[in-house]
Amino acid sequence: MTTRTFLTAMRPRAADESHRVATPLELFFDLCFVVAVAQAALPLHHDIAEHHLAHGVRSYLMVFFAIWWAWMNFTWFASAYDTDDDVYRLTTLVQIAGALVLAAGVEAAFDHADYRAITAGYVIMRLAMVGQWLRAARNDPQRRGTALRYAAGIAVVQLFWLVRLALPDSWQLVLFVVLVVAELAVPVVAERAPGGPTTYHPRHIAERYGLFTIIVLGEVVASTTVAVRTGLSGGEHLTELAGVAIAGLLIVFSLWWLYFDRSAHDLLDNLRRSMLWGYGHYGIFASAAAVGAGLGVVVDYDTGHAEISGTVAGYAVALPVAVFLLCVWLLHVRPHVSGPVVSAYPVISILILLTPLGPAPVHVTAVLAVALVALTMTVGRKQSGR
Repeated sequence: MTTRTFLTAMRPRAADESHRVATPLELFFDLCFVVAVAQAALPLHHDIAEHHLAHGVRSYLMVFFAIWWAWMNFTWFASAYDTDDDVYRLTTLVQIAGALVLAAGVEAAFDHADYRAITAGYVIMRLAMVGQWLRAARNDPQRRGTALRYAAGIAVVQLFWLVRLALPDSWQLVLFVVLVVAELAVPVVAERAPGGPTTYHPRHIAERYGLFTIIVLGEVVASTTVAVRTGLSGGEHLTELAGVAIAGLLIVFSLWWLYFDRSAHDLLDNLRRSMLWGYGHYGIFASAAAVGAGLGVVVDYDTGHAEISGTVAGYAVALPVAVFLLCVWLLHVRPHVSGPVVSAYPVISILILLTPLGPAPVHVTAVLAVALVALTMTVGRKQSGR
């Protein structure tokens, strides 16, 4: 048993380290971040049910970017530099505190376009990462340039996030897009420093992304359960809500199965592919959380508490499910598989997008998702010899 110290040298961990698994601190980090995910999905549910579609989707995607990007940056950093000393733990806890501040500001962002609390929480998380990268720069001479590029890039972008709060409302959306591009560019520039890229661990990264996917899907189950229970409080609509609950479970089970059907670590074999894979998970995480919001919208519609048509309620589920399947297809399936299974993902996704035009869209979506699972279990496994 090793003894942890207050401060140790932050040396890079080996990319081929054996038995590299998620730590209790990383799991705690994920569980706290899912609080912010749940807070972002809840007002999306209400905005769609109240027919504020454009506002709800735009606000959700903006808030979710802050959650996802802060989570992703820590995950890749920890894969390369997790020292588990006291300073590292305390710095990570500061990031968790920032995530909770962000979560507390979600309602104000949706209801009043007030992004002060969200920006404050986000900047807290990101400045904590600056401190982590400065430690890495001090103790990893070979990649000092890489670490300093990260620290400088993150710090400069955070300054502009704060400046954005003082600018007119008409500038906010354009500035948001510009700053998102700047955030995404920081790793691209930093990892190409002369010292070389950071030593992320492919299996560890794949596990971390998988664990967060599981937690988000678990939040979908939890939010749907709450919505169905609330709908049943009046003692009516038992048949409709039972159908939604069963269909929702089948959808979530199918999304889990398809995501984990194949191991992803062997896809992270070079920097370019790893970045595309990591960035592409914005679509997976955001759409997975939105499925829970969509199922809540369907419950509201079935119980007469939504101001939308059945078609809109159907798309509240069909659209995020289709986006999830397409992202899994692009990131996990196309690099691995050839033949009918590759074509099945986009075909099923298109059929799911058509379900709101007919009766029982959530139920048909569930049937199509289960059919895709069955196809991967039969034809897909025959092709791969599994």
